[in-house]
Formats: sequence, C-alpha cells, structure tokens
Amino acid sequence: MSASLAPEFRYDWTTAEVVKLFELPFNDLMFQAATLHRAHFNPNEVQISTLLSIKTGACPEDCKYCPQSGHYNTGLAKEKLIAVEKVIQQAKAAKAAGASRFCMGAAYRSPSEKDFPVILDMVKSVKELGLETCMTLGMLEGKQAEALAGAGLDYYNHNLDTSPEYYGEIITTRSYSERLETLQNVRSSGMKICSGGILGMGEGLSDRAGLFIQLSNLNPHPESVPVNMLVKVEGTPMAEVEDLDPIEFLRAIAVARILMPASHVRLSAGREQMSEEMQAMAFFAGANSIFYGETLLTTANPEANLDKALFVKLGIVPEQRNMGAQDAVEQFDPATCPKRNNARFYDATLV
Repeated sequence: MSASLAPEFRYDWTTAEVVKLFELPFNDLMFQAATLHRAHFNPNEVQISTLLSIKTGACPEDCKYCPQSGHYNTGLAKEKLIAVEKVIQQAKAAKAAGASRFCMGAAYRSPSEKDFPVILDMVKSVKELGLETCMTLGMLEGKQAEALAGAGLDYYNHNLDTSPEYYGEIITTRSYSERLETLQNVRSSGMKICSGGILGMGEGLSDRAGLFIQLSNLNPHPESVPVNMLVKVEGTPMAEVEDLDPIEFLRAIAVARILMPASHVRLSAGREQMSEEMQAMAFFAGANSIFYGETLLTTANPEANLDKALFVKLGIVPEQRNMGAQDAVEQFDPATCPKRNNARFYDATLV
C-alpha cells in the first residue's frame, strides 16, 4: 500500500471515534494499524535509541509513578549532572552497538542556569559523533529551547503522561497546560517533538483515548511517540496498581499508529516485562522504535544481545540513519546473538 492511499492526517479526532477504534475486534484493529504502518514505513525496520541518565534523582515533581521524585523513598541514589566526557564515552558505545539516536535524561523540574551550559556542550559533543540527539530536562522556556536547538538537539522529550481528565490523579506539581506550553516552545524552536504517555496507571479506556487525542491534535504530529507500560517501583504510590492487560496495551499501540500514521511509535518502558510474542505483536501493530541497552535512566531494559536475538527471529533490522547497511548486518549477525533465555523482567518508567 502506497502512502498516497493512506487517509490524510487528522488533527481533530473525537473521543467517540477513538474509543470506537479501541473497541474494534482485535484482528481488525491490528490489520488497520499494520496497513497504515506499511504505508509510511518499512515494516521490518525499527529505529534504535539509547538512553543515558545524566542527572539522577531529587526531582521536585510528585509524579506518582516516578522513582526519581524527591517526594518518595525508593532507595535511589542521587547523582549530580555527570561530566561531558562520560556522556561522550557512553554515546560512542551506543553508536558502536547500533543506536542511531542518543537520548539524555535529567531529573529536573526545568534545567538549572548553572547546568545549562554543560548540557549544551553535551548536545554538541554527541552530535559531532554523527548520532541524532534527544534530551528530556523537564519544562523549557522559549529561550532554552532555542539554545538547545542551536546546539544541535534534534528531539526534545516531554511526555503528556495521560489524559487531561486523569492527569490530576498522577501529578499535582505541574499542570497539563505547562506541559503543552513546553511542547509548543520545542516546536517553535525548530526541534522535533518526542511525546507520549504511560499506560497502566489505573486510567480508563477513555483516558487512553484522551491521551492519544491530545498528541494527535498537535500539528504536526510528534515525530516520536513513546508508549510506556507502567513499571511499578516500590516506594512510589503506583507500586500496587493493578497490571494492565497486555491485549489492551497492544490495542493502544495500534490506535497510536492509526492516529499518527507517520510518527515513530516507540515501544518504551515496560518492555522488559513483555514476552517476545507481545513485542512481536507490538511491532506488527505499528511500534517501530525501541530503547536499546541495559538501562533506562534508573531501571533495567532488555539486554542488547537479547534484542539482537529477537530481531533476528523476527527478520527485523535497525532503521538506517547514520550508519551503513553493512554495519547493521554485522551488528545483528545471528551467529553472535544468544537466545533469549535469561531475561530480567524489570524496566523503567520514563520516555
């Protein structure tokens, strides 16, 4: 199916329409999403990102899912902004492992004036390695966004987390409108938007629909849409919330693909808890981006060799950006990929 046959992009989805999508028979929903996915992407390519925590813990926000919040005792060691040299070292390793995008996350309400020049140096240094760059630093003012764009930052991550109606149940220290304002500042600066949410926080179907409506109402759509499955961390208010049914999560991936046909939909936090079969269905439904490596900010992610092995099983290769095709073939050689037989089922709640 060619892109010309796909429906035009919409920015006016209603709650009734999106709920109706969620309630389609599962096979019909998967088929519709997969068809749209093929209209805009190679269905057997997945974009690879690596995420590094550049400042950990002591965040003043009270996000009920987050182990980095200073409001909760999760046993997380607090770390100040790390050195630029360490970022460069980690970025080189990420590129060598097959990543095309290097993401840097810091636990701020908004970046401090003292740290901001160092953050700009990090962006410039990673960009010089030939990697796409992404950061998540909390709220941004317009001038900060412009400075980051000037330093070469490609993407800025700032999640909406959930629907406007359910948001107050999750966070009280930052308003929904402030999140939308940051996204507008990012877009106005010329950077690309990375924005998604977290599923499984006790929200209802209408809230999942509301989240995706907010994202798909952005014009243009976010270039990257991370869909996180809650990872319950002891010490946070979300530690005992009921697990989200895997089928409902897969439905959300498919709906995100239908509403935002040309966006990269990232199978993000919670992937460590997913079986290979669930991940395979998510890729079929339109997920075409993952975090690659053993850690997402503060918690674990599937080990790189396990991801390589899964990609080989599924016939998936990394999306080509700043490395040659031969590099990708060598990095995902089946002979060097052990079978997934010793995975650790724990993950992060991040981007």
